[in-house]
Amino acid sequence: MADPPGCCSTCATCLLCPYSCQWITAKKEKRKGLRTTKCDCSWFLFLFCVFLFTLVWLYFAIIILNDFHNFNEFIFRQRKLWLDWSLVLLIATAVLISYSSVLLVLALCLQLCGQPLKLHWVHKILLILAALVVAAAFTGLGIKWAEEWKSARISLQATGPFLHIGTVGGMTLLAWPLASFIYRTRSTGLRVFLLLVYCAAMIALYLAPLGITSPCIMEENQLPPKPALVGHRGAPMLAPENTLMSLHKAVECDVQVFETDVMVSADGVPFLMHDEELTRTTNVQAVFPGRAAQSTAFNWTDLQQLDAGSWFLERRPFPTVQSLPPGDHEEATKQRIPSLGQALEAAKQSNISIMFDLRPENHSDYQNFVNVTLGVILQSGIPLQQVLWLPDGFREDVKQQAPGVQQVYGRKRLKNEKEPVLHVNLPYQDMSSEEIRQYRQDNISVNLYVVNQPWLFSVLWCSGVSSVTTNACQVLKEMQHPLWLLPSSTYLMIWIVVDCVSFLIIIWAFVLLKKCSHRRRPAESETDVLLTKINSLMQE
Repeated sequence: MADPPGCCSTCATCLLCPYSCQWITAKKEKRKGLRTTKCDCSWFLFLFCVFLFTLVWLYFAIIILNDFHNFNEFIFRQRKLWLDWSLVLLIATAVLISYSSVLLVLALCLQLCGQPLKLHWVHKILLILAALVVAAAFTGLGIKWAEEWKSARISLQATGPFLHIGTVGGMTLLAWPLASFIYRTRSTGLRVFLLLVYCAAMIALYLAPLGITSPCIMEENQLPPKPALVGHRGAPMLAPENTLMSLHKAVECDVQVFETDVMVSADGVPFLMHDEELTRTTNVQAVFPGRAAQSTAFNWTDLQQLDAGSWFLERRPFPTVQSLPPGDHEEATKQRIPSLGQALEAAKQSNISIMFDLRPENHSDYQNFVNVTLGVILQSGIPLQQVLWLPDGFREDVKQQAPGVQQVYGRKRLKNEKEPVLHVNLPYQDMSSEEIRQYRQDNISVNLYVVNQPWLFSVLWCSGVSSVTTNACQVLKEMQHPLWLLPSSTYLMIWIVVDCVSFLIIIWAFVLLKKCSHRRRPAESETDVLLTKINSLMQE
């Protein structure tokens, strides 16, 4: 294993103390004859794997932030507890990645200084726990939120080129401690093995761009128009969702469509509400204590008594709430549940379209819900082309009674469609860039939901999507260009330059450390001879 040459006492103590939890100076440690054993090397490899594991989880954590509001709503429906769990996720992830990063840096510095990698048993236990926690997180993600694996695949289209550059840089820096270890170790087999593994990894990284694809690798003149914005329940980061205030805020964000959800009261009045229970977005428990909170069980008079805005200020579903001006706070407290008729009138005055689902789909009186809703639409006087109809139930009846309403399908087109599909509304995970381009060529409008992060919006923009449903209309409104756009020739040049610079640095690291090891050997040999003579004299 690696021989530990002399090292500055202060440096050795500063490095060994946090890593090995021992105040050992270089001289004392050398007298003890401690060396890095095979077991120590195994724990270093485990540390490196845990670091990579937590790094991958950090990447996933950042990616799933786009959809984390859905997770918050899911927890509330299950536990009636509202909390921004994204903060918990990010804090826990930051602790794990920081801990493993510090240990890894200490280990690499110890190796460069020629000190033994004696990882303390406390760190060993904590690393095992960290690996188990991250493994449990990945397992839970796969079981309860499997669509996020598709989100990760899409994210690689936005981050792939930069991940490649970063990974090449990290592996290039790793050449220094690796070369130091190779020149110090006595095991020829271990040297060959490490060199083969490292070379194979670098060759794979150098050729990785052959498998990297992104719709944003294109010429500037090939960029499609910016996707239109659809306000998801209005502008829920700026106002209570599914309220008239939210609709007006969405209009200020230049959205072209107000997306909402419609239910029908017990006395036949369609109103805006997403959840089947009123608990999350109203004060129903305070106004009607002990009464079941089913949305469709209340008549319109009772629904009008409910406060549909104060919860927004109390629970702060998005971080943007705390930065809203006082006037918006006051307006939010005055919000009531709007009827569909009120929403249609506001949409007509603002000249925006309205798209909605009719819930709950499994209700026994759903056909009556459809008829009542259609009646309100026809009586409102809104141009029917401004109404986008999402519900699949009794769609043929809707086409007959209101042929001007635009039919939006929540599925991909079929091979043998009886009627042409002109509008589709799908989760962003369900359509590839190739499918989006094909639909665009066939003049089919594609709306994807829910898109909140600029990186995701950029990928879909480059792919040519027609519109996106978003909670963050105020953010996407300001984007005048995708986050990045690279011509293929420019990306090829970056790829070649990065690989060449990396290769030269690696060669330089191995050559330089080889010269240093040759200079150190004569001094070490003289010291060994002197120590042998002193030992012989003492024995005599």
